Amino acid sequence: MLRTYSTTAAIILICAFLSPSPALAQIDYDTGNDTVFAHSETLPWWLSAQGNFIFQWHPSFHADYSGPNSFEHASEQAASEVTTLYGGLELSPSIEAVADVESAGGSGLSQTLGLAGFTNLDAVRNPSLSAAPYLARLWYRQVIALSDDTISVERTPISILTTLPARRLDIHVGEFDLVDFFDLNNVANDSHTQFMNWTVVNNGAYDYAADTRGYTWGAVIDYEDRAWGFRFAEALISKRPNGLILQKNLQDAHSENYELEFRPGLIKDRFTAVRLLAFTNFANMGDYHQAIDLFEQGQTPTPEIDDHRMQTTLKYGFGINGEQEFTGYLRGFVRAGWNEGSHESFNYTEVNDTVAFGGDLRGALWNRPQDKFGVAFVGNGISQRHRQYLADGGLGFLLGDGALSYGPEKIMECYYNFPIPVHAGFFGAVDLQYIDNPGYNRARGPVVVPGMRLHVEL
Repeated sequence: MLRTYSTTAAIILICAFLSPSPALAQIDYDTGNDTVFAHSETLPWWLSAQGNFIFQWHPSFHADYSGPNSFEHASEQAASEVTTLYGGLELSPSIEAVADVESAGGSGLSQTLGLAGFTNLDAVRNPSLSAAPYLARLWYRQVIALSDDTISVERTPISILTTLPARRLDIHVGEFDLVDFFDLNNVANDSHTQFMNWTVVNNGAYDYAADTRGYTWGAVIDYEDRAWGFRFAEALISKRPNGLILQKNLQDAHSENYELEFRPGLIKDRFTAVRLLAFTNFANMGDYHQAIDLFEQGQTPTPEIDDHRMQTTLKYGFGINGEQEFTGYLRGFVRAGWNEGSHESFNYTEVNDTVAFGGDLRGALWNRPQDKFGVAFVGNGISQRHRQYLADGGLGFLLGDGALSYGPEKIMECYYNFPIPVHAGFFGAVDLQYIDNPGYNRARGPVVVPGMRLHVEL
């Protein structure tokens, strides 16, 4: 079945890439303005859908040894599918409600194990989950005006208000993805239209509160002015690492998230943003030091991060995120992050420090203005205790080769997006990722992962 999928997708994408770009409406890949069906800017409700299909493959690569959570060194392929139905209702000029239903199917390479910077953000991180639809977002938004002057904004699938006070307080309450609001970046933020790697799309060191599908319940308070903004969120954390069930007792687990954003306008008429991020997570997390001590005392056959009594421990971290528009067709971004490496990675991925940078270029220079090329570079690392835990044979929720010859995980990703000339709303992409020291292990790799994406905006 995967072979049939890959052959069909390859034919569609190659034909589309070789065909002349049709005279479609102006396309904005980042906001999905070009869709199969037109959407009103004035109706008090919103209904749309989106489908994203990613196929990836890698050839065999060198590995001195492998463990339970290793990235498979033999050649393999995998396909993922995410379909989302977006709904919104404008209750008043300052109040809206959003409800999204989603289905995620297929799988990632190696059952989404073995890489900190995994190659496909759409891949389901728990292979036992079914593709049955589930509620992804359900929130109520209240906008409180703090000034009389207003700004116009475009509707998106998760925000349908079109006129907002220039200075305001935005309050969201309900179910959401924290990275709907935090660590945003116009260049590297959306696996459906841009990069696919986990640590390019998001800050790898941002262990943001979520269940295994990426969603949580909580509240976001966002103060916005023309040149700056500050947002805070209180959210629920899962009961166990990468778990599906959220801990509802705030005495046992909770997450605070803070972000200060500046928009200084360094280049005339070009967008600039710098975002400073911090988070604190309190949960029943294991301590690498404790797990290693129990192993060295002979109380466990290998270090076991979950072998501890019920305890509420703290994991915290910081991040910086910048983007700059240089011309009408060239943009750049940079991210860096760090979290304390004493307690286990719990929510997102096994990264304790990271640096990423890159950019995108629209195809106006080669007479395909609706195409886009992007390239990014990432370096991921883990703490000394985290390294020792993996070297002694410990397993995280993503990593564990049985041993470790440590080296920073180094990633390069590039993609090429283009409209498919069958109908407005169809987009294709080819993607290539190179990973050196997969899972921080110099005894394995490097690995090359080519991929293809079909994206449909309804």
